[in-house]
Amino acid sequence: MIGRLLARLRQRSVMRFALLLLILAACGVAVLFLPQPDLADAPRLVDRLGPLAPPAAVLLGALMMVALVPRTLVSFAWGALFGTLGGASYALGAALIAALLGFAVGRALGRDFVAERVRGRLARLDGWFGRQSVFGVVTVRLLPVGGFGLISYGYGTTGARLRPFLVGSLLASIPSAFGYAAMGAAVASPGDINWLAIAPPAWA
Repeated sequence: MIGRLLARLRQRSVMRFALLLLILAACGVAVLFLPQPDLADAPRLVDRLGPLAPPAAVLLGALMMVALVPRTLVSFAWGALFGTLGGASYALGAALIAALLGFAVGRALGRDFVAERVRGRLARLDGWFGRQSVFGVVTVRLLPVGGFGLISYGYGTTGARLRPFLVGSLLASIPSAFGYAAMGAAVASPGDINWLAIAPPAWA
């Protein structure tokens, strides 16, 4: 009886993990092959939205990052539309929401599958994620191991704690968010370029 119950639970964890992989694959295919939107009318849309434009930018940016659109691309685009400070702020808000959503989906669909199967060194690695501090999350975020959205999903499948993950994700995103937003703002208004603001992407 207990054996059957455990077998069913394991089967469900496999199905949930397969769904997670399917979601990631679908997002990757969409980013690579769907036609790129025409942004020529974006400034007029921002004007029409008025005070609703900032929250709309945060929510849209979060959905884009969850769908594996590069965070730096969102920061660049929002900088072109809202300026350096506004663009970076909205991109950071979007990144925080996207990190939360990606972590939650990864935890719901992938954690049981991983926890049931990790052994030996992988189990120690999973334990390391569970003990990880904010600094550890910042370090992983700054390593060239994957995109922002993909890492968020991956963290959810580990034993990582939510609060250090969110704080570390936000801190790691700040330099490049301002740098790429400044680059976007410079493209929109070439005379207003700020080289000190653009410097961070070279090292973040």
